[in-house]
Amino acid sequence: MMPETSRRKQRSFWVELPILLLVAVIVAVLVRTFLVQTFYIPSGSMETTLLINDRVLVNKMVYRFREPRRGEVVVFVPPKQWDAGPAKDDYIKRVVGVGGDNVVCCDSAGRITINGKVLEEDYLFEDDVPSAQPFDVSVPTGRLFVMGDHRSSSADSRYHTDYQFGTIPVDAVVGRAFVIFWPFSHVGTLSVPKGYEAIPAPSSGG
Repeated sequence: MMPETSRRKQRSFWVELPILLLVAVIVAVLVRTFLVQTFYIPSGSMETTLLINDRVLVNKMVYRFREPRRGEVVVFVPPKQWDAGPAKDDYIKRVVGVGGDNVVCCDSAGRITINGKVLEEDYLFEDDVPSAQPFDVSVPTGRLFVMGDHRSSSADSRYHTDYQFGTIPVDAVVGRAFVIFWPFSHVGTLSVPKGYEAIPAPSSGG
């Protein structure tokens, strides 16, 4: 026969279990809402930095304390003027220009310049050019010029220059993608490429 103490402990466990599960769900929701969110890569627009079916972690807190910086990979809600379909509510691209920057393509060697300085892009998809489409954009304050790393397969800021110069508002950014966690064969961090270190600050605000 089970001792009374053991029966009380068993009842206590079954009473506490729903509470523990509820707390776990609440914590998971809070983390996803305010801290970190997973994001699935649906297209090849960021190859080979990000591959189709990769999963990344997105830091949703970092931009509460500062604005996005050049070279960072961000998840954002595209402007409605981009005609984004319901299956593409969120986009993932690289920040190329920030407020005040003058982003130009291309120089005589076919390279992008930012504030007059050549941007060295060793992360581009193999045999891709920086852009087959020329542009000269002065990024307004509070907005970002974004591009995919697979330029010939990315519907990004270059294709929407008729609206706000193709830029997106900073407050449309969901967060910064900082690590690839799946599949295991492609696990890694998403750091800022060294080419952005040489870019000077804009001479004046956008």
